[in-house]
Amino acid sequence: MKYIHYAFLAVILLLCVMLALANRGSVTLAVWPDTMSAFLGFGYSVTLPLFVIVGGAAGLGLVIGLIWEWLREHGQRVETAALRREVAQLRAATTTTPTTAVTKPEKPKDQVLAILDEADSPR
Repeated sequence: MKYIHYAFLAVILLLCVMLALANRGSVTLAVWPDTMSAFLGFGYSVTLPLFVIVGGAAGLGLVIGLIWEWLREHGQRVETAALRREVAQLRAATTTTPTTAVTKPEKPKDQVLAILDEADSPR
């Protein structure tokens, strides 16, 4: 199973390298359109290879999704922690309290054994 995992990762890496080599062309990434930059008087743009922009966007999306899900599941983690503490308290309470159950003597299941027990018991 480990080899299948490594083979799958190798195929994914190969596809990423092929995608990067196929998209080496430079692309200008601008914060504002040219008309808005002229109107505002400032603008920022950077020229990068296309695969860097695509990879950066995918990585940024993964990070934002991870943070979003971590924040969304905060309530579930708090509830789970409270339930675990409660279970630990209940386990501790059951192991420290002595059992004071009164046990009744069992009746013999066989009539012959019952007669013998009656004969052996002092009157």
